[in-house]
Amino acid sequence: MLSPESAEIVRATLPVIGASLDAITTRFYATMFADRPELLDGLFNRGNQASGEQRRALAGSIAAFATALLDRPDERPDRLLARIAHKHAAVGVTQDQYVIVHKYLFGAIADVLGEAVTPQVAQAWDEVYWLMAGALIAMEARLYAEAGAEDGESTWRRWSVVERREETPEVASFLLRPLGEEPVPPARPGQYVSVRVLMPDGVHQLRQYTLSGGRDGLRRITVKRVHGEGVPAGEVSNLLHDTVRAGDELTLSAPFGEVTLEDGDRPLVLASAGIGCTPITAMLGHLAATGSERPVMLLHADRSPVNHALREETAEHLGSLPRAQSFLWYEDGAPEGARTGLIDLDGVRVPDGAVAYLCGPLPFMRRARTQLIRAGVAPRDVHYEVFGPDLWLADEDAQSQN
Repeated sequence: MLSPESAEIVRATLPVIGASLDAITTRFYATMFADRPELLDGLFNRGNQASGEQRRALAGSIAAFATALLDRPDERPDRLLARIAHKHAAVGVTQDQYVIVHKYLFGAIADVLGEAVTPQVAQAWDEVYWLMAGALIAMEARLYAEAGAEDGESTWRRWSVVERREETPEVASFLLRPLGEEPVPPARPGQYVSVRVLMPDGVHQLRQYTLSGGRDGLRRITVKRVHGEGVPAGEVSNLLHDTVRAGDELTLSAPFGEVTLEDGDRPLVLASAGIGCTPITAMLGHLAATGSERPVMLLHADRSPVNHALREETAEHLGSLPRAQSFLWYEDGAPEGARTGLIDLDGVRVPDGAVAYLCGPLPFMRRARTQLIRAGVAPRDVHYEVFGPDLWLADEDAQSQN
């Protein structure tokens, strides 16, 4: 995939480029948004920019892709690319935007590294960029076609809020009905949609939310209010909580996301923490609706039963599955039968040959993944979903090879 000449240069310069990626991506976003502020209107999330998560995710993906090209030159890192492509499709990235990103990213590399960026170095990293961009463009085109759309903009449509339900003091669910006669692309359990809203300052912002369930052609998103303790408050989440009621309308993308429930008969371990319960609830709902007889183990950790969103619905799904069991951990107020503290698999027998799906804060998923692997789950069979920019992405490709 990468020419021998470029591979030699990239291998020699990767330590320097990698060490400077944070400075490069900081410069990249600053100069791009200064010249192209319209990109912050309905494409890039301002909260992720302010927190630095988007910058760190971009740096991690570049380093991971370049490393994969060098370590496995005959193999394209499709698992890594697929995760990025689904995130891009969910916000409607278009082919021409890769040209814009290239201009400002390579300008930032030159600004930060100066004379170290010789024409040969620039050419080698240009090859890396367009290999990655070309693969993503092709993947995203297929995703748009599968969603019945010509491009990223045509994946959006209006939905009416049929019902709003308060799940916990900080979590609300919105049941949605599509408007218009166009067919709705199917959603797989575990996928998410982007919600695009107009903020009070006239700028559109978007955020991804898992489809936590639905019935009779309706879809549901379950949204946690983000207060911004130590990080920027969630603009979209708070707007939905404060203003959206039954009868209102929302703009949603088609469903995307590659971490979806796989068919089969292998045992399942579904592990979540906090609002990470949303894709897990959708998976349980699918299993219950299809009469699955697969062995299912639910692992969930939360602050308290009061804060555990969709708790009763989850229990109902589990009750209809003949080979299901659950283990709950609460930091406070653990009822009889639940455990106190953080997830701990001591004394929990994980089924042999299990496939695991994780969703929750990164520290939880790292802890859960480590314990599941110790319990015998193969690393390649541990799948995870991250809300927002994937700060675990730099490790993901390496994990997939284990």
